[in-house]
Amino acid sequence: MCREKSHFFPLRPQRPLRGKVKLSSKLRSIQLIITVTFTFIAVLVAVLVSFMLYNKFAKTAEENANLNMQQIIEQVNYNLELYAKGMRNIYEKAEAQITLTPDIGAPMLKERMSTLLESREDLVSVALFTPQGELVLNVPGLEMRHNTQLENQSWYTSPRRTSEISFSAPHIQNLFKSKYTWVVSMSKLIQYREAGVLKTGILLIDFNFGTIDALSKQVKLGKRGYAYILDSLGNIVYHPQQQLIYAGLKYENVEPVLEYAYRSYLDEPTGEKRFITVRTLAETGWKIVGVAYYDEIVTTKRDLNQFLSWFLAVVILCVIIVSVLLSARIASPIRKLERTVKQVGEGDLNTPINVSGAYEVEQLSKRFNLMLQRIRQLMEQIIYEQETKRKGELEVLQSQINPHFLYNTLNSVIRLAERGKTDEVVTMIHSLSKFFRISLSKGKNIITVQEELDHIRHYLVIQSFRFKNKFKYEIHAQDEVLQCQTIKLILQPIVENALYHGIEMMPDEGLISIRAELQNKLIVITISDNGLGMSKETLSTVLTGVCKVESGSGVGVRNVNERIKLYYGREFGISFESALEEGTTVTLTFPALVSREFDDEKEGETQV
Repeated sequence: MCREKSHFFPLRPQRPLRGKVKLSSKLRSIQLIITVTFTFIAVLVAVLVSFMLYNKFAKTAEENANLNMQQIIEQVNYNLELYAKGMRNIYEKAEAQITLTPDIGAPMLKERMSTLLESREDLVSVALFTPQGELVLNVPGLEMRHNTQLENQSWYTSPRRTSEISFSAPHIQNLFKSKYTWVVSMSKLIQYREAGVLKTGILLIDFNFGTIDALSKQVKLGKRGYAYILDSLGNIVYHPQQQLIYAGLKYENVEPVLEYAYRSYLDEPTGEKRFITVRTLAETGWKIVGVAYYDEIVTTKRDLNQFLSWFLAVVILCVIIVSVLLSARIASPIRKLERTVKQVGEGDLNTPINVSGAYEVEQLSKRFNLMLQRIRQLMEQIIYEQETKRKGELEVLQSQINPHFLYNTLNSVIRLAERGKTDEVVTMIHSLSKFFRISLSKGKNIITVQEELDHIRHYLVIQSFRFKNKFKYEIHAQDEVLQCQTIKLILQPIVENALYHGIEMMPDEGLISIRAELQNKLIVITISDNGLGMSKETLSTVLTGVCKVESGSGVGVRNVNERIKLYYGREFGISFESALEEGTTVTLTFPALVSREFDDEKEGETQV
């Protein structure tokens, strides 16, 4: 069966990109660029904001923790200051009672001291000693212990060095036979009268240390923080881990504490960071030291860090989702436009582009449609011009062939007429008339394969008279091929070359064989001769027109090849196989086309 011919000339598709080119295209896609750019900027901003917030909040948390610790120590200092003032007031009242009493042994003085002692639960005892250590007054009246070694106790020696009330470090009271009480002693040299004589003595008042201990224990500086108290000499008055201090298992760096009365600093005595706050009791000269561990303050920073990490992760996730959706919304119409452009690039110029989206994309779609319309108009114009040009070229080529054949034929008729061979002349003229009837074909350039074979048969009849039966010929064709269409006058120049160059110079009889077959929807016509053949050098120049025919125009075979290529395409045409003394085979290949299409084209040619 002859296949139909398409009127549309498709654009040759480009080879698809692969490998690194595809990867590079994906990396340069607008959606990926928008997603990566938007995500990068948003994440960068989120990281910078989180970093600044973290530094700000961490610094604020550290300052607040330090300020909170200072406030707590200030409050403890205030409470102890009030307590110390109360102790001083009690001492001054006792001193005034003793000084104003005419005789230290008066019963009224003991009653007043007892009343004073009962007024406060933290008062343990009131006693008056001579500078030599003799007991003058004792409330309550407990028996004094032996071997108390007064001269070695701080409350006894301190009044000799100052006229102010001295506060001792906490110690176990061992003066009187009673419970061993942990006390703080206040002592001072005072004047008293005994039997009308003014004397000097040491007034000792012991306060229960439990009250100071209770006030100090209330200090909570985090989970591990605490407060301790130093006296003016650097001795520890109170420490929540007193036993560890005495056992040498706990160490406090007191040297920096003693240098300042009011100070806050960061200390690392054992490699662990601690915030130290120092306050001084004006009444006693004691120093209250607050200790807060840095890692507990950093806990707030760690919590903040975790929160910001989660916050940053959520922000990044949201940014990625939003950027993907946003970029997809932007890139979707562009991808649709790209797919349509790809269809156009594959040759479908009738594909309309209706892309909605951003204003720029819509405008691009409209402009592209206008461009496609203009391209279609230009292609139609080009096709029309090329068809017109091709028809003109065919007519020119055919005009080159027809005179060439007529010239040779008429020479043969003249020679026969001169010899008086009228029968041969009649036969030859009859064949020539049929030959030209087919050649003219009412001005049409497209005929059936059957007509083209009849045409070459008449040509061979004419040439057999000229060459005096020097050759024989045979023509075979498949029935399916006969009704297919072809360009006329494509066999005559090839057979002519076979006669002139292959058979004429042979001493033996020549043979020309013509076969027309249908192979894979292609018409294949072979013209074989047993003539002299051609060398490789000559064979390579036949289709270029370099090799000239001595008795003809030299353009016949080349023109046939050009006609086939112009009409059917560059992939079709003529091929040669030849060797010296072995003959030549010429193969013509072109598509098998139906008559209907050629009828349309014939009409077009007639109109042109």
